[in-house]
Amino acid sequence: MNIFYLSYKNILSRPLSSLLSWLLLSFGVCVVVLLLLLSDRFKDEVTRNSAGVDLVIGAKGSPLQIILSSIFHIDFPTGNIDISDIMPFTKNRYIERTTPLSLGDSYNGYRIVGTIQNYGALYDAQLDLGSWFDAPLEAVIGSQVASEMGLKTGDRFSSQHGLDEEGDDHGDHGFEVVGILKSTGLVIDRLILVDMQSIWMVHDHEHEEEAETDSLVAIPDWGSKLSAKQIEEHQITSLLVKFRSPMGAVMLPNQVNQTSNLQAASPAFEASRLFSILENVTKVMNFLGLIIIAISGVSVFISLLNSLKDRKYEIAILRSIGASRRLVLSGILFEGLIITGFGVITGFLLGHSIILILFKQLLGRSAGFMSFAPGEGLLFIACIAIGIFASVIPAVMAYRTDISKTLAQG
Repeated sequence: MNIFYLSYKNILSRPLSSLLSWLLLSFGVCVVVLLLLLSDRFKDEVTRNSAGVDLVIGAKGSPLQIILSSIFHIDFPTGNIDISDIMPFTKNRYIERTTPLSLGDSYNGYRIVGTIQNYGALYDAQLDLGSWFDAPLEAVIGSQVASEMGLKTGDRFSSQHGLDEEGDDHGDHGFEVVGILKSTGLVIDRLILVDMQSIWMVHDHEHEEEAETDSLVAIPDWGSKLSAKQIEEHQITSLLVKFRSPMGAVMLPNQVNQTSNLQAASPAFEASRLFSILENVTKVMNFLGLIIIAISGVSVFISLLNSLKDRKYEIAILRSIGASRRLVLSGILFEGLIITGFGVITGFLLGHSIILILFKQLLGRSAGFMSFAPGEGLLFIACIAIGIFASVIPAVMAYRTDISKTLAQG
């Protein structure tokens, strides 16, 4: 006698109750898996994208906003800062490297970042085609920008003022694509990188005056020289800082915040603060998901119990024609495990599919369908245990069925 086939047919004999149990368990597992994956992927994104930055210096405002706009490019900048104000920090003894950013323009929704060539080193970005920008109005684009916009080296485009597609077009100054980056899976894939002077030129609406040779000031970190006029008149949005030693994390933020009109924001600190907020929300949502899973376990138990009451005579017949007690007990257990197993598998598939779609839509890349978050294995074991627990009592009741008494009542 095929115990699996028998259990399968018994499940189909009560389609509505089996479907309800399956849906409840699938939904509960999907919620918990989704939250586990979101938390894990979010922490991974934050860690990977901020790995080369210890501090961000920007205009006064929300430190979290400074981090989101300057590192993850998903918020609006707090404002611009004068180059003259940040010059002392490019020579600070606690700082190993600084990288300037000029933000505020975009192309079809993709952000244009005025910076220096060393910006790519923060993400270990390498060129796939062409070369790095070496003059104003030259652009190096990320792999996602190239693929979705259909841009290739030699193509030209005009930037738009603002970070959305509604901004005014800077038609007088067209950028030429001189390089395309290899895919990194990081935020740089969605950026358009240009020289800082390109940003200044576009917004001045006139060509920069030639600087006097004897008035140039060298900034070694930036690999360039700026004229006294540029330092005095121009601004950037923020400065990304890499510390020379751990002492920088202790001394520099207070120095910036207390002795200047600038603000220092630590990616590690702000990420930790954001994680703690999200963790509280995740705990609540996980609790709700676990309640749904528990309810689905109760649903499986009630379904099997009701089924057992309706099939007492049938079980007695099976016993009378030679079916053992162990076979009957195994059949009820398998029914619970089949419903639970399908529910768990469906929930896991839904959770991973939603994450895959979200990453593709928001970040333009795959999240890794078969990449599991910590805790998913424990969740799987817990769900199977719930299925077994929900099936044990009905199975034991079937095991103890009195053949003669049941047949006499039938």
